[in-house]
Amino acid sequence: MNRALLQNLTVVRPKASADEIWLRLIQAIALLFLAIALALPLLSLLLRAFEDQQGSFVGLRNFAIYVTTPSLVRSAWNSLWTALVTTCVVIPLAFTYAYGLTRSCMAGKWLFRAVMLLPILAPSLLPALSLIYLFGNQGMLRGLMAGGSIYGPWGIIGAQIFYCFPAAAIIISVALSTADGRLYEAAEALKASRLRIFLTVTLPGAMYGLVSASVVVFTLVVTDFGIPKVIGGQFNVLATDVYKQVVGRQDLNMGAVVGLVLLIPAVLAFVLDRWAHRKRSATLTGRAIAYRPKPRRGRDIPALLFCLLVAIALLGIVAVSVWGSFIRFWPYNLTLTLDNYDFTRFDTAGWQAVWLSVKLSLITAFVGTALIFIIAYSLERGPPRSLLAAPLRFLATIPLAVPGLVLGLAFIIFFNHPANPLGIIYGTLTILVLNSIIHFYTVGHLTAVTAIRQLDPEFEAVSASLHVPIWQTFGRVTLPICLPAILEILVFLFVSAMTTVSAVIFLYGPDTKPASVSVVHMDEAGQASAAAAMACVILAISLTAKLTELTVGGLFARFTFAWRR
Repeated sequence: MNRALLQNLTVVRPKASADEIWLRLIQAIALLFLAIALALPLLSLLLRAFEDQQGSFVGLRNFAIYVTTPSLVRSAWNSLWTALVTTCVVIPLAFTYAYGLTRSCMAGKWLFRAVMLLPILAPSLLPALSLIYLFGNQGMLRGLMAGGSIYGPWGIIGAQIFYCFPAAAIIISVALSTADGRLYEAAEALKASRLRIFLTVTLPGAMYGLVSASVVVFTLVVTDFGIPKVIGGQFNVLATDVYKQVVGRQDLNMGAVVGLVLLIPAVLAFVLDRWAHRKRSATLTGRAIAYRPKPRRGRDIPALLFCLLVAIALLGIVAVSVWGSFIRFWPYNLTLTLDNYDFTRFDTAGWQAVWLSVKLSLITAFVGTALIFIIAYSLERGPPRSLLAAPLRFLATIPLAVPGLVLGLAFIIFFNHPANPLGIIYGTLTILVLNSIIHFYTVGHLTAVTAIRQLDPEFEAVSASLHVPIWQTFGRVTLPICLPAILEILVFLFVSAMTTVSAVIFLYGPDTKPASVSVVHMDEAGQASAAAAMACVILAISLTAKLTELTVGGLFARFTFAWRR
């Protein structure tokens, strides 16, 4: 009797609410979007590496050609050793600079932090142009080269130091600022020397931050295209090899092979960075006390002098390019002029390239921020057992490990395929926007997730109990509270789209050439002053965007503080 009743019982599952249905729908659309814009292009790149020009499967033949071509293997080695040397130089400099900002009581910290961000706001080609003005064949300080040439590995390393310094300094600053003050109090109570405290407390506490910074610098150098293109000379690296295979030889198959080789160190570095991030998170506890440095002249004065020297060097690199942009004809006519800013004299796109870059960056910023934040919200507030959440989180983290050149090449192969109906966007502004959003997606996603996780889930629970739709809670509660993070994502996407070269070098059309690509073409044509002028315009626009973010953020913080009072 009981068995018959049990067999007749129907398992009743709780009916999904309207909010859950909407969040699942958003996750499904997001998964489809990332599959089309990221997964399928990368899969197409992978398959193309195993095909010939006619599309026939050839197995590992392309890879065999690669490993038996000395110039291609040499490029891989050149990328690795220049990245290692740059990392070994940048990390000590960045650590000392970050140490001065977080562990000293020196004056002017806000100014040093502002100067530190300058390289992020400029295209990577700017330091290369400055070094050419200083140490090139007609450079002002060419005598210091002792007969050597800036065109080659040392020029690449010098420019990469400028370009990668802020990323490393920011990461290390975060690692040093999260130290537990109780460890230092215990060490001082045990009468440990300052050197011993530094070696046994400070360095171990910042170790995972140092690993993350090293990984980021190494990846940036290996995957960067602009600097080796401008100042590399005949010194080939993987990034320039991809460009030569695709643009020079029109060989997408070998370009795909080189792209996959370029992807390997980036993926390995990404895995190592994730490991370091988990280890660092595991060392933080809720009982930690923030470390507050005490004034000490023996530490504060050297820290101030060091940060001052680094800041002068960073400002000097920018100032050289700004000065070079006003030179009439380097190095023969050094009179100042504004003619170099008449871009129509040097490039067919002219100022149109600047306005197109601004348009590209604005669309990328607003559309990308909306997509990133809504998708992140659906993941964090969606059903916990959703089958779509895991693959969606995985796809959201992939772009961080994909170099811009590789993503651009994958877009060419996928969207330019004759059988792809989406090929109509190739060569248009749409594909530039889509590429920029995907390329910088992960950083924005992580920022959004961090901001949403700081909100109490009880907001949604209370709204559900009051039968308030989740979209009203999202608009009235989540968005206002997360506005600083949203603004940060917005400006990050704008600046990144404004300054990137590698992500769009393969995708622009005759009427959609960005300003960063125009800098490359002007330099190729020998118009160094015009290239410097365009780079300075990009820097000025990015700097304006950053200052706007700081101003709006400050006003919002003041308004919030007044409201709470």
